[in-house]
Amino acid sequence: MPVYSWSGYSESGKELKGMIDATSAREAKQKLKTQGVFVSDVAEENPLEEKFSLRTVTLKDILGRIKAEDLAVMTRQLSTLVSASIPLVDSLSALYEQTDNTALKKVIAQVREAVNEGLSIADALSQHKRVFSGLYINMVRSGEASGSLDVVLLRLADFLEEQYRLKSKISAAFVYPTLLFVVCIGVLFYLLTAVIPKVVAMFETMEQSLPLPTLILIGLSNLFSKTWYIIIIAVAAGIYLFMKWKETPRGSFIYDRWRMNMPIFGPLHRKVGLARFSRTLGTLLASGVPILEAMNIVKTVVQNKIMERAIEGAITEIMDGSSIADPLKRSGVFPPIITHMISVGEKSGRLEQMLLKSADAYEDEVETTIAALTSVLEPAMILVMGLTVGFVVMAILFPMLEMSQIIR
Repeated sequence: MPVYSWSGYSESGKELKGMIDATSAREAKQKLKTQGVFVSDVAEENPLEEKFSLRTVTLKDILGRIKAEDLAVMTRQLSTLVSASIPLVDSLSALYEQTDNTALKKVIAQVREAVNEGLSIADALSQHKRVFSGLYINMVRSGEASGSLDVVLLRLADFLEEQYRLKSKISAAFVYPTLLFVVCIGVLFYLLTAVIPKVVAMFETMEQSLPLPTLILIGLSNLFSKTWYIIIIAVAAGIYLFMKWKETPRGSFIYDRWRMNMPIFGPLHRKVGLARFSRTLGTLLASGVPILEAMNIVKTVVQNKIMERAIEGAITEIMDGSSIADPLKRSGVFPPIITHMISVGEKSGRLEQMLLKSADAYEDEVETTIAALTSVLEPAMILVMGLTVGFVVMAILFPMLEMSQIIR
């Protein structure tokens, strides 16, 4: 549905402006009139024009994305407004005024309009499933039903911030090693395609056998300088085919199994999945979401097909009257410590607290593992770069030294 920006005046003469979704400008005016607004101007929003206008252009607007960080801030602000007993429509209006992200601003305007027309906040959010996940919508619905929307929103904001913090730490930890790897590949590619061919011409005039490192370097240089475009196309095609294969059910299952069992990074992937499982399930249950519905949401959040299959099996057994811990333990995917804590939580009636404690423990382990990996990866990448450049230098110097000895 198109979105219209409008300006006008209230009955008291106060100047107003905002956004509204409607099928036409005429319908937008009629909607505003029923709200007691004397409309002075209505104009349909042009997404491309607004996105790239010099007045509002930002990187977020160019990418057109709503980040978890922006969503967490909005959720916390909404929780504060609702807890202050401000009507929901007015709270959404306040959020609209203070939100800088253009994409999120439009979503808030449409949610506000849907709530103003009589929909619940959860139903209004469900119209934007690309922005609000099933977890988000179900927690809000549970908060509305229990009359504790402000508490649920606050818990949801904490959850989003924690997930964003963990994801940011993982991403930041691998930025430097990745940058070193890219620089190493770039330097090597430049040497093999631009520098070495010029040196090879000099070697060809030498009437003597070349050392093995030099012959290897010349062979690599000839290969890259003549077929570099074929190599780039082959690598790009390989990446594309791999991504397509990974999207298939069998491919994603094999890939996730390999990730969990790989020597160095496997434990990290497993701990990240367990942390997501524990925190998501604990947060949902603490917000009053039924266990089966919570488990169905969790299986899409862990982003791991091995765990997802184990959770699906657990859901089937829970529907038949089983506990949560027993099927998870039999799956062999979840370690004994987490299934034991779930079992204790079920028996003591403190399942949510036990799950959140497990999440804290696994997130601490993730941070420790990341610190250990980065402390090893960074010097390892520097060593690889040094060895690569050293090999190139030796392969060039050896023939030159032999040539200088012949001249003497």
